Amino acid sequence: MIHMIQKAKDQAAELAMNAYRKAVADGALPEAVIAKAPVEIPKDTKNGDFTTTFALAASKVLRQPPRAIAQALLERLALDGSYFDSAEIAGPGFLNFHLGQAWFQDVLCAVETEGDGYGTCDDLTGRKIMVEFVSANPTGPMHMGNARGGVLGDTLASVLSFCGADVSREFYVNDAGHQIDKFAQSIEARYLQLIHGDESFSFPEDGYQGEDIRDLAAAYRAQHGDALAEAEAQTRRDTLSQFGLDVNLPKMKSDLARYKIAYDTWFYESTLHESGYVADTVDKLLDAGFTYEKDGALWLKTAEILADNLRKSGKKEAEIEKLDLKDDVLRRANGFYTYFAADIAYHRNKFAVRGFDKVINIWGADHHGHVARLKGALDALGLDGSNKLDIVLMQLVKLLRDGEAVRMSKRTGKAISLHDLLDEVPVDAARWFFNSKPDTQMEFDLGLAVREDSENPLYYVEYAHARICSLLRTMDAEGLHVPAMADIDMAQVSGETEQALVKQLAQFCEIVRIAARDYDPSFINRYLQELAGCFHRFYTVCHIKGESADVAGARLKLADCTRAVLRNGLRLIGVDAPEKM
Repeated sequence: MIHMIQKAKDQAAELAMNAYRKAVADGALPEAVIAKAPVEIPKDTKNGDFTTTFALAASKVLRQPPRAIAQALLERLALDGSYFDSAEIAGPGFLNFHLGQAWFQDVLCAVETEGDGYGTCDDLTGRKIMVEFVSANPTGPMHMGNARGGVLGDTLASVLSFCGADVSREFYVNDAGHQIDKFAQSIEARYLQLIHGDESFSFPEDGYQGEDIRDLAAAYRAQHGDALAEAEAQTRRDTLSQFGLDVNLPKMKSDLARYKIAYDTWFYESTLHESGYVADTVDKLLDAGFTYEKDGALWLKTAEILADNLRKSGKKEAEIEKLDLKDDVLRRANGFYTYFAADIAYHRNKFAVRGFDKVINIWGADHHGHVARLKGALDALGLDGSNKLDIVLMQLVKLLRDGEAVRMSKRTGKAISLHDLLDEVPVDAARWFFNSKPDTQMEFDLGLAVREDSENPLYYVEYAHARICSLLRTMDAEGLHVPAMADIDMAQVSGETEQALVKQLAQFCEIVRIAARDYDPSFINRYLQELAGCFHRFYTVCHIKGESADVAGARLKLADCTRAVLRNGLRLIGVDAPEKM
C-alpha cells in the first residue's frame, strides 16, 4: 500500500507550505488562510517531476505577483532529507521539483516488499460492494455483449478488491416472467412440430427462432418421448422450460468458467416471486403513496419521482417538461408483476437484506432509459438509489476478420456466441481485448487477437514478461542472481531510461486507483502496454550482460521489479503472465 507518486505529491505540497510559513514569519509574504499547495505532474518532464501552482493560486489573496511568491518560497525550501534534489521557478510562477535517488530507491523497495500486493490500496477498505454483470437471459447462448460485459465486470471486481473493498460477483438469472413464458412456448411449438409435423402447430410470432430451441425440443423428445403431447398446456410448458433451463444454465456456467469467471452468487429471479418479496416490495411503494391504479393495473409514479429528483439536482421546470417522463406498470391487470417490479425488488434485496454499501451493474447501452427509473424507485423506498446504485453502460461489439464484419461462425454457421469465440480465440486474448473502455463501441479483430507479434498488444505485454523471465534464467545460470534492494547502488540505475522505467512502475498504484474510481478497468491495459514499451526501451539501451557486477545487478533488479508489476497487472485482468514464449 505504498503509493510513491502520492507520497512525493504530499511531500512537495508540505515543502511548499513550510516554505510559505517561513516566508510569513520572515515578513516576506503576508499571512492568509491557504489550505494546501496544489501539486501536479507536468506533461513535459523537462519542467520537473512535480510542480506546484501555489504561487499562481495564492497570488490574488496574497496580492503579490506569482513569480515573486514563487521566489520567496524557493529561497526558503528545505529539501534536505526529502525526495527532491532541486527546485526552480518556471513560466508565470510554477515551482518545479526534481526527484532524487531516494525516491527511485523507495519505489523499487516498495515493489520488492509488497510483491503480489504491489498496487493495492486501502481506499475502499470497509466498503461492501456488489458487481452484477452478464446476467444474460438463460434462453439461449451468450453473445458478444455478454462476452464484453463479462470481462469488464470481472476485472472491475478485481480492481475494487485490490483497493480494499469486500467485493461480491453476482449473476442474476431471469428464470421467471415474460421471457421464460416465451422460451417455454417456443420449445413447446418445436416439440409438437417434431411429433405432428411443422404445419400442425404454429410458432409464436415473437418466439425464439434459434436452432438451439429446436435442439432443446429434440433433446427432450429423445429422452422422454411424446408423452407431453397429451399433457395440459401449462404443464407441458412448465416442464419444457425447466428442461431448457436445466440444459442452458450449466452451459452458461461452463462457458463462463472457461472464460475464467467465477461468481460468488447466482441469484434466481424466481425466488423473489416464490418468497413474496416482489409483492411485498410493491406493497411498500403503495404504502408510501407512490402508486395508483388505472385500467385495472397498478402503476408507479415514476414521472413524479424522477421530476422531484431532477428538481433537487437543479433542473428547471421547462427542462423537466421537455423530457416527457412517463409512469411504469408494476402489476398488470391480470395480476402478474412486471419485470420492472421484480427488478426493483431484486435491488431492494441487495441493499435492505444483504446490506451492500454500493451496487454496480454492467449493462448494455440499450438499457440507458432504465437507469434513472430504477434509481428513482429505490429512492422512493428510502434506499438512496441515486447514490448507492451505479450503472456502467457498455457499447456494442463489432467482430472483424480481415477488415470485414463477421456475424456467423465458420464452424456452426450460426451467430457467433461466446462459446464459438473461445473456440477461435485464446481466452486470454478475449479477456484482454474485451477489457476496453466501456462507453466506446469496440471492434474485435479476430485476426489481431491471434497474431504473435508486437501489433498484438497482449502479445507485446506478455512478451515483455517472458523476456524478463528468460533474462533472469540466463543470468542465474551464469551466477548472477537478483540482488536484494539493500545491496543495490542506485547510482548504477540513474540514467534517463532507467529512471523513466522506475517512474512507470510507480504509476501502477495510481492507475489502479483511477480504474476503481472511474469504473474503467481498461486503464490497466493501457498502463501495461506503456510499461512493456518502457521495459523494451530499457532492455535495448541498458545492457546487463558484460557489465560490471554492480551495474548488472542493479539493472537486473530493475528488470525483476518490472516483471513483478507486469504480472500483477495481468493478474488483475485475469490474464496469464507466461514465463516462456
